[in-house]
Amino acid sequence: MLKLLEEFFENAHGRKTVAIELLRLGLRVDSRGKIFFGNIEVPPAKIARALSIDRRVVIATGQAIARDNKLLQIFYRLEPRAFMGNAAKELGFDTIELRADPKKKGIVAAVSKIIADDGIVIRQIMSDDPELFPDPVLTVIIDGKLPSRTMKKLKEAKFAHSLLIK
Repeated sequence: MLKLLEEFFENAHGRKTVAIELLRLGLRVDSRGKIFFGNIEVPPAKIARALSIDRRVVIATGQAIARDNKLLQIFYRLEPRAFMGNAAKELGFDTIELRADPKKKGIVAAVSKIIADDGIVIRQIMSDDPELFPDPVLTVIIDGKLPSRTMKKLKEAKFAHSLLIK
């Protein structure tokens, strides 16, 4: 997807920056080029201020996406999602953050199996897209506290460069 955006906005760095941020945040673009967070329209000036660019660049980006059928079909279907990772402690959950080779297969399956085999409920799993996030993280939020035996199993699996429990 990132390659598609880089090619489409090849000569428009500001628009490419806006499009990538819209994708990262799951902001939707409609057929008129308007930008939405779910069903809430987001004013271009607010996006521009957050990205330190001119609001006309944001407007032009939305319009360019709306004119391109392939991009519109992608951006029209984006949805933001609640990420509980930073609020997990307050909710009584533990968070497991893993950094691993994003091209390695089976990491999510292996982590899920270890956790499930110990009878732990997974509340949420979020995996950063390595094309959009320079340091992708697999975040697993579990119901309650992570038992030390499970932590030991996760460490012994040796599929992660780093493992952090929050």
